[in-house]
Amino acid sequence: MRSRAAVLCGAAAVVLAGTVTAPPATADPSAPAPLTWQKCGTTAYPALQCAALEVPLDHGDPDGEQITLALSRVPHTAKTFQGPLLVNPGGPGGSGLSLAGHVASTLPREVAAQYDVIGFDPRGVGRSRPALDCSPGHFAPVRPDSLPATPAAEQAGLTRAKSFADACARKHASLLPHLDTLSAARDMDRIRAALGADRISYFGYSYGTYLGAVYARLRPERVRRAVLDSIVDPTGVWYADNLAQDQAFDIRHRALMAWIARHDSTYRLGTDPARVTAAWYEMRAALAAHPAEKKVGAAELEDTFLPGGYYNGYWPHLAEAFAAYVNDRDPGPLVDAYEDFAAVDAAGDNGYSVYAAVQCRDAHWPRDWGSWREDNWRTYAGAPFMTWNNAWYNAPCAFWPVEPLRPLDVANDKLPPVLLFQATGDAATPYAGGVRLHRLLGGSRLVVEEGGGNHGVSLSGNSCLDRHLAAYLTDGTVPRREDGTDGSDGADAVCPASPEPAPRTARAADGSADGAALHRLLGFRG
Repeated sequence: MRSRAAVLCGAAAVVLAGTVTAPPATADPSAPAPLTWQKCGTTAYPALQCAALEVPLDHGDPDGEQITLALSRVPHTAKTFQGPLLVNPGGPGGSGLSLAGHVASTLPREVAAQYDVIGFDPRGVGRSRPALDCSPGHFAPVRPDSLPATPAAEQAGLTRAKSFADACARKHASLLPHLDTLSAARDMDRIRAALGADRISYFGYSYGTYLGAVYARLRPERVRRAVLDSIVDPTGVWYADNLAQDQAFDIRHRALMAWIARHDSTYRLGTDPARVTAAWYEMRAALAAHPAEKKVGAAELEDTFLPGGYYNGYWPHLAEAFAAYVNDRDPGPLVDAYEDFAAVDAAGDNGYSVYAAVQCRDAHWPRDWGSWREDNWRTYAGAPFMTWNNAWYNAPCAFWPVEPLRPLDVANDKLPPVLLFQATGDAATPYAGGVRLHRLLGGSRLVVEEGGGNHGVSLSGNSCLDRHLAAYLTDGTVPRREDGTDGSDGADAVCPASPEPAPRTARAADGSADGAALHRLLGFRG
């Protein structure tokens, strides 16, 4: 969610002169008007173009109030044109404008050239209008310790959560009933129509896998191909999924502690993972009492280390900050890491507002705080790293001013084969969710990164995974198990995990170039 990706189509973008207007999309008089594309290339993605599309705020009232979606495109260049490929980075609340550039530049050139790669900011996000921002500065440091160790601490957390929900109600009362995954999926179909496409291909990461599955259930006849990477368990949206995340993030955090122990010669924090873990929690306690430079308390420390659960390319940077604080009593690298990975800017405030609005509207959340208290303390007993931090992140849903919808059953046997990617150790979307969606989507194929723990694994430097992706987008080729079964009980193909990172040298980068670029675009909490 907390993406630090460049925003396109605004004043900060490098805009190249000229416009391109698509031909009339369809003879259907109810179709959206043709899109007018403006060149908006950046240094990283010079071929990008941008456009805007009006869609109904309420799809049940198509002639009523309209809102605007921001779109981006890298147009096809090959004679063979396979139509639009819509991409989504997850969230909810993530901007997809720059992701179009990343996908087009990271796929094999001959594959990307056959598609118009289309990014979009979902309703309420980024450059789409109106954009949500319920409570600017909600994450300004230093926040209260996330651990509600006393009744007063718990009440402070509840007050913050309710104040956020109340602020959303005051500022965006007319929008909140229409910020949900079903509405976003219907927006996607308006994008398809405006592009003049009978069918679309789709490539979604994280929450984008759920958005894609919902779209496919609504309009299966409009899906040409679909790639879903790092898969939300659709049967747990969203309360149960978040509790499952807590356990998986704790496992991943312990993997980071073990990695630091294996590199004791660099970090000098001990060779025993248990000792390193104890040192981390001692650091947390010290920061709870005395925040570093009035910026990093206990909650901010958790925020700073959370990205390590998404992408191990960040481990060396986090380990250096940890070691400097413990060994040298130097908080500077820790504060730098917080500002790099966790500090929430205006785009982050917007992303969190949309995250809360969509998840709170999509499905039922307990309104009785006693249920939250019981479930989170039980989870915390075995998974202390992020359980309460995550609980407070989602706690506005206990007070949300709009009644929840009922999640759509995404089971679907009317699709062409869908290609799924999942790492076995993914914390944000645990492996079981990938297997579950594989069973729900008839004919789908699951490619597993065995032993991998990153979130968002294709186009991130693993050549084995990327070969399956390229083959599928080229001509629909999907893996088949050697035993001839459909693989619905597990993987259809297995790729080894990418190597773990090494400690940084003075000039070394964090992880692969593709991996670092992708994970900046996907952000965190996605």
